[in-house]
Amino acid sequence: MSTESTETTTGANSAKNPEHPPRLPWTQLVPEVYKAMVKLDAAARQGVDPVILELVKVRASQLNHCAFCLDMHSKDALAAGESVERIIQLSAWEESQHFYTAREIAAIELTEAITVLTDGFVPDAVYEKAAKQFTEPELAALIASITVINAWNRFGVTARMAPGHYTPGQHAH
Repeated sequence: MSTESTETTTGANSAKNPEHPPRLPWTQLVPEVYKAMVKLDAAARQGVDPVILELVKVRASQLNHCAFCLDMHSKDALAAGESVERIIQLSAWEESQHFYTAREIAAIELTEAITVLTDGFVPDAVYEKAAKQFTEPELAALIASITVINAWNRFGVTARMAPGHYTPGQHAH
């Protein structure tokens, strides 16, 4: 959700999601936080494979029920050449592992562990699997990117940013 249009949380957007109208234009109300998030997002993505980055963003957004970010990152992934099939299968990746590389699976699994934190920590087995697939700098950047998309998701879900208006090529996170 990095540099979404600030119109996404205004009344003009409520027609796209009448059941859950937007709550507040957070990007306008705390512009310095928004700008800092955009910078953090740009820094975190450095060194992360762009295909893996979009898979991570889509999967975290699925887990967090962030329709706005899911809309954005699915469209960005498709525009970047990702297949519809892989995006669709991402929500059932454990049953569809043949669609993904070992690196992608490790990144997706790490995304789930960091996003959900049901046990209060990232399991050693998940971390070790990712550590075998990525160099330390790559892993650090991947962890940063997963953390950033989770922050964007929390802004999007809490502010009820409505999906359906994003076009690839807009300012994406």
